[in-house]
Amino acid sequence: MRETTPDTTKRERRDAAGDWWVRLDAGALSPSELAAFRVWLTSDPANEKAFEEVCDLWGASENLRRRLLPPHAHSVAAGRYHKWKRPAAGFATALLALSFAFDDLAILWRADFRTGTGEIKTVTLPDGSRAHLNADSALSLDYASGRRRLTLLAGEAWFEVEKDPSRPFTVETVGGAITARGTAFDVSTNKARTEVTVTEHSVVVESKGRAVIVDVGQQTAFGPDLPALAPYSADPDSVTAWRRGKLIVKDQSLGEVIAALGRYHHGLVVFADRTIRDRRVSGVFQADHPLGAIRTIEKSLGLRAVRLTDYLIVLYS
Repeated sequence: MRETTPDTTKRERRDAAGDWWVRLDAGALSPSELAAFRVWLTSDPANEKAFEEVCDLWGASENLRRRLLPPHAHSVAAGRYHKWKRPAAGFATALLALSFAFDDLAILWRADFRTGTGEIKTVTLPDGSRAHLNADSALSLDYASGRRRLTLLAGEAWFEVEKDPSRPFTVETVGGAITARGTAFDVSTNKARTEVTVTEHSVVVESKGRAVIVDVGQQTAFGPDLPALAPYSADPDSVTAWRRGKLIVKDQSLGEVIAALGRYHHGLVVFADRTIRDRRVSGVFQADHPLGAIRTIEKSLGLRAVRLTDYLIVLYS
């Protein structure tokens, strides 16, 4: 039987605080995990103290602190480390601010279907169409009054559409809308950019007053400040490789690749130098084994890594 000593308890508490800090800073918590963090933090004053010590240890924690607390809710004291002072009521405000900062609760309230980190799900829609959701994605439906209107709130989905000329099938994202023309297509979105890739037939993409027709084997992109681009060639098998547990990369930046792997990895990958983020990557990686993919990329680019648990990896040259 394992003996528990005060030192063991303190070490385990510190390790737990470190894991929570990394996951919070990465924005990797689902609403249920955020609730678990609240419970852990408030269940014992020693947990709160351990979390403060971890925040003080990492100079890079200032961004997290700003998300956790509004400017008036904390003060900085002189000393070797900046000490984070806040009342219990201020911390409740901090947790609420954190929830909205990560958009988790806002998306949860709107989503009819959602996947977590590393989870892929296929959903049969009311009209018989199917939506295949990539990891860390969210989808809402509007089938009222004969409509077939969906909103991809976050992440990526591949749609197989049942034909019904009387009810157009439209997927909205930030900045535009995609209407099927008896088709299958992939949509990937973040706050800045949406990419649409057609795997069967064609779609009409409307954005910023511009409409383009995208045929099979083509892709377009648009965003809040970007009208739909003229369609260009794409490889649908590569784009939808996530459905087979793979990530196929062709001359993309390392930053883009790590962001894609982040859908499958609870944790944070930090670049010691911005030039590392811009290094170009090509290859086929196992998206459902993100840590192995990151190790492969390290070796292929001649990088080195510092691992402070699997939740925090620092890449440097």
